[in-house]
Amino acid sequence: MLNPDSEWREKLDQYAPYFQDLFRRLYILTICFIVFFGIGFFSSAPILRFATYFFDFKDVVLATTSPFQLVDLAMDVGLFFAGVCVMPLILYHFYTFIGGGLRKVEKKVFFLLLPFIVLLFLFGFAYSFSILYFAMQALADLNVSLGVKNLWNISLFLSQIVSTSAWLGLIFEFPIAITFLIKLGFMDVGFLKGKRRHAVFGMFLLTSLLPPTDGISLIMMVLPLVVMYEATIMYNRIGSRQLVT
Repeated sequence: MLNPDSEWREKLDQYAPYFQDLFRRLYILTICFIVFFGIGFFSSAPILRFATYFFDFKDVVLATTSPFQLVDLAMDVGLFFAGVCVMPLILYHFYTFIGGGLRKVEKKVFFLLLPFIVLLFLFGFAYSFSILYFAMQALADLNVSLGVKNLWNISLFLSQIVSTSAWLGLIFEFPIAITFLIKLGFMDVGFLKGKRRHAVFGMFLLTSLLPPTDGISLIMMVLPLVVMYEATIMYNRIGSRQLVT
């Protein structure tokens, strides 16, 4: 009878090279993140000047409420810049780490989906950014018409725009996730059709958690998600028919 301790050591020795490789990659990604964070932090001044110039809304004053607010905003810029720059490295190390265990077809699917992942995120980010831009201008005009002055917190203003756009960009990735689950057999097109109302409710619920909370912006953000949901059903239905024929 094998000793449990010796059996555990054998398993640990078997997977030790994989853990060492994983820790090595995480170490590299951490160093890269710190370097890119430093670049973004010390380059935040021209980025903030461009942001204040771009968001030069009529009758709106962007202001700070504390002497350390610009430092916090510079840290947010550094974190966002580091996240964007490190993401391609994460995808590269993820593929090279699991690539040895993938079949040729799975590698092909990975490379086919990769550009769609990037394009959907960029499309979601840009779409949300444009909706927020016009929504903010409309809200500023509404405040002026009510006799309210627009003195906006620059840190909260910029962080809401960037975070909302980034989150909506991630939500725009759901067609790829659904298609992946269908290919693995965890769900089918009939399930998507039956849960259509629940899916639309979930889209409204998730999007309502993101600023702004006015009804028009909410509908404008949810509308492309509903269209993408229907397109996902149609795409997978056509794909399943082709497999049958």
